[in-house]
Amino acid sequence: MSNIDLIIEERARDIGNFLVGRLLPFHSKRMVGPFVFIDHMGPSTLDAQSNFDVPPHPHIGLSTLTYLFEGSVMHRDSLGTAIEIMPGQVNWMTAGRGIVHSERTPDHLRDKPKSLHGLQIWVALPKELEQMEPGFFHAREEELPVWEQDGAHFKLIAGNAFGKSSPVPVYSPCYMVKITAQEARTLDIGHALFGEVGLYILEGGISNNGHHYGPKQILVAKEASLCTFTMDAGSTVFLFGGEPLPEERFIEWNFVATNRELIDAAKQRWMDKAFPRIPGETEFVPLPKR
Repeated sequence: MSNIDLIIEERARDIGNFLVGRLLPFHSKRMVGPFVFIDHMGPSTLDAQSNFDVPPHPHIGLSTLTYLFEGSVMHRDSLGTAIEIMPGQVNWMTAGRGIVHSERTPDHLRDKPKSLHGLQIWVALPKELEQMEPGFFHAREEELPVWEQDGAHFKLIAGNAFGKSSPVPVYSPCYMVKITAQEARTLDIGHALFGEVGLYILEGGISNNGHHYGPKQILVAKEASLCTFTMDAGSTVFLFGGEPLPEERFIEWNFVATNRELIDAAKQRWMDKAFPRIPGETEFVPLPKR
C-alpha cells in the first residue's frame, strides 16, 4: 500500500501586491508536525517600477521561516533587526508574545528589474513558550549542514534529522530538509525521520508505489518510518515535519495560539497600536475583517 495519506495542491492566495501559492493550512490537514502555514512565493519577475512591499504587521505564538531561491527581501522588525535575506539563507523570527515586522524590496533594487521566489513558513510554538520573549536568528547558507546520500544532495535548513543539527533555534522536535537530485534516485529515508512528514515538490517529480506526483503538491506520509520514494532527474523537494503539538492551534490573520482569548487580546492590542514599533516605519495595516 502507498504510504501517502494526503495530497495537497497549491492554491492561489492574494496577499496584497503579491500572489502566493498557499499549501498549509488545508481544510482536512491543519498542521504537519508543528508546521501551520506554508506559502510558495513566486517565481515572479518585477519591473523597475514594481516592488515587493509587505508593511508592518504583527505576529504572536509562532516562529516564521523565510527561505529564498531567487531575489532578496529586506527584513525589519520591532527588535531593531534590519537585514537583507539572500537566497539560501534562513531568516528565523520568533514572535512569542508579540513582534512586528515588514518585508520589502531592498533600497538598492527598488528602481531595477528584479525577481523573487521562495517559501514563507510558520512554525507554531509549544504552549509553554507561546508567550515567550520575541527573538530573531539569521543563518548564512554556509552555516547549514549539507551532505550527499544515495546520489542526492541534502541540506538541513532547520531542526534535527539524519543525525545532524541546523543552527536555527527551533523550539520543538522538528525538521526541514532540502533534497536535490541531478539524476533519478530512489531514497529510503524513513529511518532518519520522526513524527509527521510532509514532502513538498518544488520542481521535477517523485514516484511512489506506481503513482507519479509533480510540482506544487504536498504529500503527507501516513508513517515516517515508511518514507521511500523515487525522485525524477532534476528534482528539488523539501521534507518538513516533526512531533505534532498536543493542543489544537487557532489561526486568525497573523496570529497563532492555543486559545482564542490570546488571539482576541492580540487583535485588541493591534487596534490600540500597543504592539512595539519598527524603528523608522510608520505605516499601519488595519485589522482585516473576518
